[in-house]
Amino acid sequence: MARIVKKFGGTSVATMERIAHVAGRVKASVDAGDEVVVVVSAMAGTTNQLVAWTREAGALHDAREYDAVVAAGEQITAGLMAIALQNLGVEARSWLGWQLGLHTDDVHGSARILAIDTDKLDARLAQGQVAVVAGFQGLGADARITTLGRGGSDTSAVALAAALGAVRCDIFTDVDGVYTADPRMVPHARKLSQITLEEMLELASGGAKVLQTRAVAMAMRYGVKLQVLTSFEDVPGTMLIEEKGLIEEKGVIEEKGDMEQNVINGIAYSDDEAKITLVAIDDAPGVAATLFGALADAHINVDMIVQTAASAPGKTDITFSLPRSDLARGLEVIGAIGDGITYQEILTAADVCKISVVGVAMRSQPGVAKLMFETLAEKGINIEVISTSEIKISVLIGTAYKELAVRSLHTAFGLDAECGD
Repeated sequence: MARIVKKFGGTSVATMERIAHVAGRVKASVDAGDEVVVVVSAMAGTTNQLVAWTREAGALHDAREYDAVVAAGEQITAGLMAIALQNLGVEARSWLGWQLGLHTDDVHGSARILAIDTDKLDARLAQGQVAVVAGFQGLGADARITTLGRGGSDTSAVALAAALGAVRCDIFTDVDGVYTADPRMVPHARKLSQITLEEMLELASGGAKVLQTRAVAMAMRYGVKLQVLTSFEDVPGTMLIEEKGLIEEKGVIEEKGDMEQNVINGIAYSDDEAKITLVAIDDAPGVAATLFGALADAHINVDMIVQTAASAPGKTDITFSLPRSDLARGLEVIGAIGDGITYQEILTAADVCKISVVGVAMRSQPGVAKLMFETLAEKGINIEVISTSEIKISVLIGTAYKELAVRSLHTAFGLDAECGD
């Protein structure tokens, strides 16, 4: 008997027919003797509609009421899934975040999980009942419903797997695994049988939509085994692994193979990017802390940061990227700092995107940056900002060059599948 968490995304539960199909897959797992926790997202398109209604009701709406509205999508799916399982003769019940005791902080709209009470769930699972959990939601310290941010159902699933000691967390999406690039953009993208958690974290932070960044980080922290696969076909998916060691799955131990076979394992892109440049800001201790501290206090995530020398002595230029949806609010925050910082002017750009190349072999194999920059230059693509980590290089470029950049880099790094694959 194995305890498994299975998370199904919005496309997997988009219609009653698909919910019935998922229920059949869950029943097969139960019949095999597994203890199953099902985590569901809202039916595809539902959350977008709920968000639109909150904006229509009031542009400056209360974030607590926003959470009360948008959490309803997962609640509906959880109830429908429980009914579908019961209809197949499987004992099941739905659990909402507050019923489960999934406790979060009070940052409504992007809450973070603090703790999960598992006593009731443990008892029900031991009795053979399937738990159908509404993802994306929890209970704040103010006793109000909270939501975890878009893609938060992935985080709900991994957190439950960690709290319940599950042997694995399966994430079912509309693609059958993790690919070297978005297969909808790159026809010759290859599916990876395995990828390191570290690489997946960098790909997710770079814009890959397969898994949410917070979910991957939590899996790394708590040692949760993750698998990405599709609910539409019974085909192998992609296993997320540690960089070294062995994979043990279903009683079979297999070697991981050469993790340095490819220098790069994936190309990711992010559309939701904007750029702010503060020209001729004071080059003095504490200025950057004041600037980015104010943005952090406003819960605005800053990604790529570049500081360059300005023409005037004692001055510098600071450029950084942030979500495009936060551009206007970011400018308001900077304006409200007042005398805390002084600068000559602010330049903004909302027509940019981030392209990232990711691979653990970067640590030991040089030349990745050279090939990346040469490839982009050959295509006439200008690089506006560069950011690096041990296993990732990201650049900010004009949005108009997004597809050209991704496809060209995918080919340059030898990631294209062979013809006929």
